[in-house]
Amino acid sequence: MNWDRLEGQWKQQRGKAVYHWGRVMNDELSAILGKYEDLVGKLQEKYGIAKEEARHRVNEYKIIVKKLKEANSKLMELHKELSRRKQSDKRQRKQKGSPRKGK
Repeated sequence: MNWDRLEGQWKQQRGKAVYHWGRVMNDELSAILGKYEDLVGKLQEKYGIAKEEARHRVNEYKIIVKKLKEANSKLMELHKELSRRKQSDKRQRKQKGSPRKGK
């Protein structure tokens, strides 16, 4: 068995233990760290890569997710602005097109 795979399995178990300990102790940071260690361990086991390579891949993934969240946020802002403009245009057309009653 590849040493990196064995180390990956160990990291998974350790990560799960740290995660559950964090939940029991109501410590969110420990729980997050446990999930991180578990993910690194799964990458090591599945692909037989070294610990540093697995951590590097997780960190790259975090950067990509951050960029996607920022892009999604900008997209949502643009969508809201477009919706506001459409409603504003509808109101303006309605006001211009409707005859006044009583005159």
